[in-house]
Amino acid sequence: MATTTPHHRAGTAHAGAGGLVTFAGVLLFIAGILDLFRGIMAIANDDVYVSTPNYVFKFDLTSWGWIQLVLGVIAMSVSAGLFSRATWARVVGVGIAGLLIIANFLSIPYYPVWSLTLIALYAFVIWALCVVGRDD
Repeated sequence: MATTTPHHRAGTAHAGAGGLVTFAGVLLFIAGILDLFRGIMAIANDDVYVSTPNYVFKFDLTSWGWIQLVLGVIAMSVSAGLFSRATWARVVGVGIAGLLIIANFLSIPYYPVWSLTLIALYAFVIWALCVVGRDD
Protein backbone atom coordinates (compact mmCIF):
# COMPACT_ATOMS: atom_id res chain seq x y z
CA MET A 1 0.00 0.00 0.00
CA ALA A 2 1.46 3.28 -1.05
CA THR A 3 1.25 6.33 1.11
CA THR A 4 0.90 9.79 -0.24
CA THR A 5 2.18 12.86 1.38
CA PRO A 6 0.75 16.28 0.72
CA HIS A 7 3.00 18.56 -1.28
CA HIS A 8 3.76 21.85 0.34
CA ARG A 9 5.61 24.59 -1.36
CA ALA A 10 8.53 26.03 0.43
CA GLY A 11 8.72 29.69 1.33
CA THR A 12 11.34 30.15 -1.34
CA ALA A 13 8.86 29.15 -4.06
CA HIS A 14 6.50 31.92 -2.95
CA ALA A 15 9.38 34.38 -2.83
CA GLY A 16 10.44 33.34 -6.32
CA ALA A 17 6.91 33.79 -7.64
CA GLY A 18 6.71 37.23 -6.09
CA GLY A 19 10.08 38.01 -7.63
CA LEU A 20 8.81 37.07 -11.10
CA VAL A 21 5.79 39.33 -10.74
CA THR A 22 8.09 42.16 -9.63
CA PHE A 23 10.37 41.38 -12.58
CA ALA A 24 7.39 41.58 -14.94
CA GLY A 25 6.26 44.84 -13.32
CA VAL A 26 9.67 46.44 -13.73
CA LEU A 27 10.01 45.27 -17.34
CA LEU A 28 6.48 46.41 -18.17
CA PHE A 29 7.16 49.81 -16.61
CA ILE A 30 10.47 50.29 -18.46
CA ALA A 31 9.05 49.11 -21.79
CA GLY A 32 5.99 51.34 -21.22
CA ILE A 33 8.27 54.34 -20.72
CA LEU A 34 10.15 53.44 -23.89
CA ASP A 35 6.87 53.23 -25.83
CA LEU A 36 5.75 56.52 -24.28
CA PHE A 37 8.94 58.22 -25.49
CA ARG A 38 8.60 56.56 -28.87
CA GLY A 39 5.06 57.92 -29.15
CA ILE A 40 6.21 61.42 -28.19
CA MET A 41 9.00 61.14 -30.75
CA ALA A 42 6.54 60.17 -33.50
CA ILE A 43 4.13 62.97 -32.58
CA ALA A 44 6.78 65.67 -32.29
CA ASN A 45 9.03 64.78 -35.21
CA ASP A 46 8.22 61.80 -37.40
CA ASP A 47 11.31 62.42 -39.56
CA VAL A 48 13.36 60.16 -37.28
CA TYR A 49 11.51 57.12 -38.58
CA VAL A 50 12.61 55.19 -41.65
CA SER A 51 10.19 55.50 -44.54
CA THR A 52 9.38 52.21 -46.21
CA PRO A 53 7.35 52.64 -49.39
CA ASN A 54 6.48 48.97 -50.01
CA TYR A 55 5.29 47.79 -46.61
CA VAL A 56 1.90 46.09 -46.38
CA PHE A 57 0.83 47.94 -43.22
CA LYS A 58 1.11 51.68 -43.80
CA PHE A 59 0.22 54.15 -41.06
CA ASP A 60 0.25 57.86 -40.52
CA LEU A 61 3.19 58.20 -38.14
CA THR A 62 1.54 60.92 -36.04
CA SER A 63 -1.49 58.70 -35.42
CA TRP A 64 0.83 55.80 -34.75
CA GLY A 65 2.65 57.97 -32.21
CA TRP A 66 -0.59 58.57 -30.32
CA ILE A 67 -1.30 54.83 -30.28
CA GLN A 68 2.18 54.09 -28.91
CA LEU A 69 1.83 56.86 -26.33
CA VAL A 70 -1.53 55.61 -25.03
CA LEU A 71 -0.38 51.97 -24.92
CA GLY A 72 2.79 53.02 -23.08
CA VAL A 73 0.77 54.90 -20.44
CA ILE A 74 -1.54 51.90 -20.00
CA ALA A 75 1.49 49.60 -19.61
CA MET A 76 2.97 51.86 -16.93
CA SER A 77 -0.37 51.96 -15.09
CA VAL A 78 -0.71 48.17 -15.16
CA SER A 79 2.82 47.82 -13.81
CA ALA A 80 1.74 49.78 -10.72
CA GLY A 81 -0.94 47.13 -10.17
CA LEU A 82 1.69 44.41 -10.56
CA PHE A 83 3.75 45.97 -7.78
CA SER A 84 0.72 45.66 -5.48
CA ARG A 85 0.31 41.97 -6.53
CA ALA A 86 -3.21 42.51 -7.87
CA THR A 87 -4.58 39.54 -9.83
CA TRP A 88 -6.34 41.82 -12.31
CA ALA A 89 -2.96 43.40 -13.11
CA ARG A 90 -1.49 40.01 -14.07
CA VAL A 91 -4.36 39.33 -16.47
CA VAL A 92 -4.35 42.84 -17.95
CA GLY A 93 -0.54 42.79 -18.05
CA VAL A 94 -0.53 39.75 -20.30
CA GLY A 95 -3.17 41.36 -22.52
CA ILE A 96 -1.45 44.74 -22.83
CA ALA A 97 1.93 43.08 -23.43
CA GLY A 98 0.35 41.03 -26.21
CA LEU A 99 -1.16 44.16 -27.78
CA LEU A 100 2.18 45.91 -27.57
CA ILE A 101 3.93 42.97 -29.23
CA ILE A 102 1.47 43.31 -32.12
CA ALA A 103 1.94 47.09 -32.22
CA ASN A 104 5.71 46.74 -32.27
CA PHE A 105 5.50 44.06 -34.96
CA LEU A 106 3.51 46.46 -37.14
CA SER A 107 6.11 49.17 -36.62
CA ILE A 108 9.17 47.03 -37.47
CA PRO A 109 9.74 48.75 -40.86
CA TYR A 110 9.71 52.19 -39.29
CA TYR A 111 12.07 51.49 -36.39
CA PRO A 112 13.35 47.90 -36.72
CA VAL A 113 15.89 47.39 -33.92
CA TRP A 114 13.82 49.28 -31.38
CA SER A 115 10.69 47.30 -32.28
CA LEU A 116 12.46 43.96 -31.97
CA THR A 117 13.95 44.97 -28.62
CA LEU A 118 10.54 45.91 -27.25
CA ILE A 119 8.99 42.71 -28.61
CA ALA A 120 11.58 40.74 -26.61
CA LEU A 121 10.88 42.77 -23.45
CA TYR A 122 7.13 42.25 -23.74
CA ALA A 123 7.64 38.52 -24.40
CA PHE A 124 9.59 38.30 -21.13
CA VAL A 125 6.74 40.12 -19.37
CA ILE A 126 4.20 37.60 -20.68
CA TRP A 127 6.45 34.71 -19.67
CA ALA A 128 6.98 36.06 -16.14
CA LEU A 129 3.26 36.68 -15.61
CA CYS A 130 2.17 33.31 -16.98
CA VAL A 131 4.72 31.11 -15.22
CA VAL A 132 3.56 32.17 -11.74
CA GLY A 133 0.84 29.90 -10.37
CA ARG A 134 -2.64 31.07 -9.47
CA ASP A 135 -2.19 30.65 -5.71
CA ASP A 136 1.08 32.56 -5.66
